[in-house]
This record gives sequence, C-alpha cells and structure tokens, in this order.
Amino acid sequence: MSDAGSPGGTDAGTARVVVQRGLFFEELEPGTVYDHRPGRTLTEADNVLFSTLTMNPQALHLDAAFSAEQPFGQRLVNSMLTLAVMVGQSVGQVTQGTLVAQLGLTDVAFPHPLFHGDTLYSQTRVADKRLSGSRPGQGIVTLEHTGRNQDGTVVATFTRTALMWTGDGYAADRAKGAAPR
Repeated sequence: MSDAGSPGGTDAGTARVVVQRGLFFEELEPGTVYDHRPGRTLTEADNVLFSTLTMNPQALHLDAAFSAEQPFGQRLVNSMLTLAVMVGQSVGQVTQGTLVAQLGLTDVAFPHPLFHGDTLYSQTRVADKRLSGSRPGQGIVTLEHTGRNQDGTVVATFTRTALMWTGDGYAADRAKGAAPR
C-alpha cells in the first residue's frame, strides 16, 4: 500500500513513521525549561480579529484615536490573545496528543503590554508533577509559562495545570479501539 503523503511515495508498511507529539507524563521533568520557537509577530489584523471574534469591544484594542490619548499612546494587543498564543506555542513541544485536559490557569500577570508589530516568544518550565489518584494512566503537571517580546521584556506570565497521559496509559487507551489522536 503506497502512502501518497510520504516523500517519494514510500511504502508506509516498510517506512519508519514518526508521529509528531508532545511529551508523556514521565518525559516531563520538573525544572526543565522548553523554549518555544518560532516567535509570533502579532499584527493589527490579529488583534482586531481576535478582539471582535471574542466580542471584546475594548477601545484600547480597537480605537487608534482613543488609544493615542491613553497612557501607552497606542493600541494594546488583547491580553487574552497573548495568553492564547503562548499556550499555542507550547503545544507542539509539550502537549500535542499527550494532553487529556487543561485543568486551569492561575497567577496570570501582564507586567508589560504588547503592541502591534511586537514578536512574542514564550517558554514553559515544568514546575511540578504527580500521578493522578483518580485517573489511572494519567498525571497532573504544573507548567509555568513566560512570554517575552523581541527585546526580552517579560509581557506575560501564568501557571497552567494540565492532565497528561502517561505512555502506558495512552497505549492502553489506544488498545481499547479508540481512534488515533
């Protein structure tokens, strides 16, 4: 059987197939820091679209004339967009296909604003982890996220709690006939 999506049309039955995924519970070590790349340059269009899609009419995000008269002198990137991009930047490296559920965000802070044209770089530090007492094959991981602009200035920090698969738990779940994720 030929795999048309593989380079050169290699036979998927004989080729080594690598699935992109995040890390299982046991692969996450407290103290490890993951730098997420590439950064994301946030544009006016990103900010306006996100703000309007989320029904946030805050003039500080949408009204250039109003914002010019405010303390920062220009529109601010919606802080919820900043959070969403930071979580998104971490997915491929940390949680893609290995996350069961996001359990919560705490300690959210925005010490410096992002402006249109700023580039957001983020990193995730594994702060703590423990096996779940009620969900065999899963563990709870505490992740500390930090976002910086292109100058290295911290623009956002938050702590995220995630329910993650263990490798064995994931394999057992797949063996039950669940569709691959």
